[in-house]
Amino acid sequence: MSTTSPRKTVASSSFSVWANKHRKWIFAGPSMAFVAILIVFPIGWTIFLSLTNSRGSVRAPLDFIGLENYLTVLTDTERFWPAVGRTVFFTGGALIAELVLGMAIALLLWRPFKGQGLVRVAILLPLVATPVAVGMMWRLIFEPNIGFANQMLGWFGIPAQPWLSGQNTALPTLMFVDIWQWTPMVVLILLAGLSSLSDEPDEAARVDGANSWQRFWYVTLPLIRMTVITAVLIRGIDALKTFDILYATKGKGGGSFHEVETLNVYAYGLSFDYNKYGLSSTVLILFFMMIVLCVWALTARKKKGDS
Repeated sequence: MSTTSPRKTVASSSFSVWANKHRKWIFAGPSMAFVAILIVFPIGWTIFLSLTNSRGSVRAPLDFIGLENYLTVLTDTERFWPAVGRTVFFTGGALIAELVLGMAIALLLWRPFKGQGLVRVAILLPLVATPVAVGMMWRLIFEPNIGFANQMLGWFGIPAQPWLSGQNTALPTLMFVDIWQWTPMVVLILLAGLSSLSDEPDEAARVDGANSWQRFWYVTLPLIRMTVITAVLIRGIDALKTFDILYATKGKGGGSFHEVETLNVYAYGLSFDYNKYGLSSTVLILFFMMIVLCVWALTARKKKGDS
């Protein structure tokens, strides 16, 4: 017959109490540590490369040069700053259009009607296709000579347009493609927010004599304000990172004249076309800081709205 010492019993009891008190961290800790490693190591390595003259080969010797890459990139008015402008233009234009169209479609789908389920499924179909496939499909549609877009314009006597081949039309055309594919995501988010609303505020405003626009602007929109900010946050970050559609349609450098070269395409070209890993890492770190700043601003606004 074995006996357990009082000291071991007290230690086991104390550990059980501690483990029960911190059980959520014990179970989630390994996963959190694994995710942290996956995030911290790539960012840390990219920061390190941005402070070196790494180029030519990943195995080539490199030297620590401090902030020289950052000075080179930030003073580059030929490629970097135009890429920043295109990134902001593409993201801002696509996001505003997707938010307006998404809100309009969500309001139309908010109230029950015959065939509502079929319409919802049809609207979500663009999300099923991969961005590369979508880019190649629209590339064929906007082909200047045999594309359906110019054929349709010809039916109305409108001259053919360069679409993706024009320096001034390529980026707006790709914005249209992005809007076509990702507006359904905004619809999905906003429709979830609208579906959670009670009918009482809208009915009270209707009784008070408010018209449809007044009920939307002064009643419905303030009630789903946090949902709108969430949609802007999710879709805005995703639009900032857009790469596949741009590269699938225009190729290296964002076109012959870099007409659709955003920061993602620019960093990809520096790394895989010119093997300038230090400069590419610098662009990515600056881009990452832009995204973090945008997320911080939207999150702070959301918290301000919650308080």
